[in-house]
Amino acid sequence: MQQRRKTVYAMKQAALGAGVAAARRSGAPLSMAATVFALFVLATFLYNEDIKSIADFPFGAGALRAKSPDLHLLQEAEAAAHHAVTTLAMRGEEAIVRVLDAPRHADIGIGINRTGDPVPKMVINAKVGTGGGGNGEELAEEKDRDVTLPRVAAMLGGGGAEEARRREDEEEAAEKASTEKAKAAALVTIRSVETCDLYQGEWVYDEVNAPVYKEAQCEFLTEQVTCMRNGRRDDSYQKWRWQPTGCDLPRFDARLLLERLRNKRLMFVGDSLNRNQWESMVCLVQSAIAKGHKTLTKFVNNGSSNVFYAHDYNATVEFYWAPFLVESNSDNPKVHSVPDRIIQWHSIAKHAKNWLGVDYLVFNTYIWWLNTLDMKVLKGSFDEGATEYVEVDRPVAYNEVLKTWAKWVDRNIDPNRTTVFFMGMSPNHITPEAWGNDGGIKCAMETMPIKNRTASLDVGTDWRLYAGAQDVLQTFRRVPVHFVDITALSELRKDAHTSVHTLRQGKLLTPEQQADPKTYADCIHWCLPGLPDTWNEFLYARIVSSPSTTTEQ
Repeated sequence: MQQRRKTVYAMKQAALGAGVAAARRSGAPLSMAATVFALFVLATFLYNEDIKSIADFPFGAGALRAKSPDLHLLQEAEAAAHHAVTTLAMRGEEAIVRVLDAPRHADIGIGINRTGDPVPKMVINAKVGTGGGGNGEELAEEKDRDVTLPRVAAMLGGGGAEEARRREDEEEAAEKASTEKAKAAALVTIRSVETCDLYQGEWVYDEVNAPVYKEAQCEFLTEQVTCMRNGRRDDSYQKWRWQPTGCDLPRFDARLLLERLRNKRLMFVGDSLNRNQWESMVCLVQSAIAKGHKTLTKFVNNGSSNVFYAHDYNATVEFYWAPFLVESNSDNPKVHSVPDRIIQWHSIAKHAKNWLGVDYLVFNTYIWWLNTLDMKVLKGSFDEGATEYVEVDRPVAYNEVLKTWAKWVDRNIDPNRTTVFFMGMSPNHITPEAWGNDGGIKCAMETMPIKNRTASLDVGTDWRLYAGAQDVLQTFRRVPVHFVDITALSELRKDAHTSVHTLRQGKLLTPEQQADPKTYADCIHWCLPGLPDTWNEFLYARIVSSPSTTTEQ
């Protein structure tokens, strides 16, 4: 390896020396030639550094090394670039060298400069595969660096500055037009809700537009949801797009949403399924943020919160753990009671003080209610050490908790500043008989959504809680709350759960555990990319098409 690096370095030095000598012979000013070559050496250095960073990339490093380009191909590409820069520098023409992160192949093409003459142009495009099976995936955060002589001249105070500014203005205008187009599409979608129900439609297999991001592109995903990295072989679950019957969902535009979130906070409040959706939202927006300009901090607010911070936008995407919304003996996100759940159904202030001042609040509570038919309701207060409880029918307790939450929202939220959402129920899939797979084991080995269903579907969703939520949402007087009706459309996605490709008690399942899906398959949480991305597309459409709030700066 060291010997190969020395050889490549020697070749670069020789090419550099030859280019300088050619520049001297041609009578071109040495300062300009030296500047151009120094710039190219810098680009080459960055190129080599990018190759090194790819080798260290945490996802599928073995696959990356296996797909590294042949040495002679890189040498030919570098030689072509040196020749282009040398020749055009001596002629005073414009050269473009574009360096991308991880070359798989190099295309040497012909460009046209501003005088109409053909200009050699090197473009190295980057697409690599990842480990863990499945289709090849694009490298995370592909960067595009254009180095042009007018920009160099502008920096040195020479000619070409006007041309560089013109190009920059054109790029800025194009980006602005794209943003406005995305915003207009979202606005049309929301305005059509009166005649088009976004939640009525079908799942369409779409290899072009889905998924919005790739698993390996999001460094913030936890092992709980990275199904491909955890051994899942098929990735078809990532490629189903929700198609409303009478309209279209707008394509997710991370920059547009980040602009709307500038100087704002978006917070998901609830259980692990809302955390699942929060991870999805982080991955959706982070792709538009450069490395070093984004931070994820876990377990703040006494361990109850995770906060993703977009530095340049002064925006946060947060998750706050409160599985019942009100106080319970399960309020510690790390240490909580799974079989013996007790709630204090009229006590919400301890949690709610952390929701004040948030600009977008997304609430959910459902899955933690399904453990027993009755819910244990504390008589007294946890703070006072009370232990006595009464058992109340699940829908009755659920309604009381939502009434407590609704009263707090109506009394404490400023609708001119804060937008409130309530998520529908995320279903589980533990009864394969419900979709006709009598020999199946929970959701294990399911690779297709439920399609062309004529009979009613019953996967075990407690629709009494759904109806209770709808009733409570009608009681709001001051604050409009948007109900995100994901339940029925999510019931069709038996294929999208983490199943045996996930964690149990903080550790990845062993091969022996994966072979026992009856015991270990998780048919509650969802792989990412996957279904929660669609839930966030509903939020996105509403947020970007709504009027700006008074706090926006």
